Amino acid sequence: MGRLEELRINAYLSEIARGYGNNSFIADKLFPTINSEKEKIDIFEFNKEAFQIYDTERAIRANSNVISPKGFNKHSATLKEHDLAYPIDYREEEEAEKIKLQVHATNVVTQGLYLKHEKQCADLAQNPDNYALNNKSSLSGTSKFSDDNSDPVGVIDDAKDQVCKQIGQDPNTLVMGQEVWSALKRNKALKDMIASTSNKTITLNLLKEFFEIENIYIGRTIFSDEQNKFQRVWGNNIILAFVPNLTSRTQYDPAYGYTVRKKDALQIDEYEKEGKKVKYIRGTDIYTPFLVGPDAGYLISNVV
Repeated sequence: MGRLEELRINAYLSEIARGYGNNSFIADKLFPTINSEKEKIDIFEFNKEAFQIYDTERAIRANSNVISPKGFNKHSATLKEHDLAYPIDYREEEEAEKIKLQVHATNVVTQGLYLKHEKQCADLAQNPDNYALNNKSSLSGTSKFSDDNSDPVGVIDDAKDQVCKQIGQDPNTLVMGQEVWSALKRNKALKDMIASTSNKTITLNLLKEFFEIENIYIGRTIFSDEQNKFQRVWGNNIILAFVPNLTSRTQYDPAYGYTVRKKDALQIDEYEKEGKKVKYIRGTDIYTPFLVGPDAGYLISNVV
């Protein structure tokens, strides 16, 4: 293969990786991406002052209202590189259609990179140590959503109120694990709420009405742990967060979290080893997720 053809194929595979989609990945709903030109970046961690409402009225001939920037702390960080390679033996390549095999390898390594990102974000969001005392709770006894006497709407309302007290805005995004979603569909209090309607089952759209939350996502992603046992990335938890609905984001915009990714860092290339009998399709990405505004989030643990 000529060098030019190799470059064209790698560019084609890189476009496939960038356009890769998997509906089970929801990390970007809590940690939307900000592109950075550099790997060394400044991270702004926001407190509740970053979300305050300012006095904007001005009397005739009065001085302008000036913001005093004090709602964030800044620190430097370096983005991490992630890479993953898929081996293709020359004999496999001879037996298969070359491009199709390379596309398959690209999808496998891209899936692996995205799964790693999903797990990193889920670990950040589901760690109680990342939240202040007023921004987390753990259910027990009859408060668990699997109990007939539980009150999911009341629990979510209380969590929303706590976030609003911290930042002056209600959370607009809710993420839950599959286990929680299964319990909510069978929850007695919610089923009683739809008894007088034409609806026969609890849907996500109904939950949005009941909880008065604009965006609700179910974490369905599964991974294999070190003991080769399948585990859910998103566990028995609910995360509520304020995620700004912006068409263009920067690290200066107050939010619950961000993934900072080096611009165009997701690339696919290939290299050879084992006496050139094995070719590797390699995916590379450079990013780091950050929980920049824990005051804008609320963690409910042990939901079921």
